[in-house]
Amino acid sequence: MTALCRKQTSRLSELTLFDQRPCRYAPLQNLGGRLSGLRIYGVARTRAFRALWMANELGLDYEHLPIEIGTGGARSPGFLAINPNGRLPFIVDSGFVLFESLAITLYLAKKHSNGKLYPGTLEGEASAWQWSLWAVTEVDRGVNIWSLHAVRLPPAERDAIKRNEALKVLVAPFKVLDAAVAKQKYLLGNDFTVADLNVAAVISRAVDMDLSAIPNLKAWLTRCLDRPAARKALALKAQADNETPVEVTRRIAKINRL
Repeated sequence: MTALCRKQTSRLSELTLFDQRPCRYAPLQNLGGRLSGLRIYGVARTRAFRALWMANELGLDYEHLPIEIGTGGARSPGFLAINPNGRLPFIVDSGFVLFESLAITLYLAKKHSNGKLYPGTLEGEASAWQWSLWAVTEVDRGVNIWSLHAVRLPPAERDAIKRNEALKVLVAPFKVLDAAVAKQKYLLGNDFTVADLNVAAVISRAVDMDLSAIPNLKAWLTRCLDRPAARKALALKAQADNETPVEVTRRIAKINRL
């Protein structure tokens, strides 16, 4: 189902929002009567991918508004009134606004799958937070730098020094992750949880790296990204990547100093 996001009215503030890109809606999956009233804002090429994966994993009915970065999208006045950071993604869940991608995934998992996808013990919850924060602080930036200068920028504009430096920075934390999944299937044990989703989503672009030296990490990442919910979100991400003009990729690298 496709519609235009030309005019959307926010449930939160009744602001009229404008975006010329088409909205994509998840197929109706009324599992157990769950209706989330959830809107996910952000083109899937961005960290909105993480929120989309989680919503798919939970089987939620949601509306995806694939707005872009910049003054024509997330930094336009209407969207800044909802998310003053001007970044993506953010969600509106029945009037509740939340930004920061991993806060969104943790919130959705706890709301809709507490005790399953979201750990049911205090210790399990703390471990999920631990790995989520670890992903942001230890590997997020390195993977993004590598991806830009190995894959996403035009070949003539890639910086080999930045790419190689990113790989060096990732060696130590990737060894930590490799060891964590060496003796168990997932980060918190034998079951896939929000901890796995968050870390795998953060490093999803590392699937294009040579991971032969860290086979446990490679196998774990493949297991995570092969999940049906991940594949749905990855398809949207790949489509958004293919549709992204090169000048937008350049701007991403410049703005984020990557």
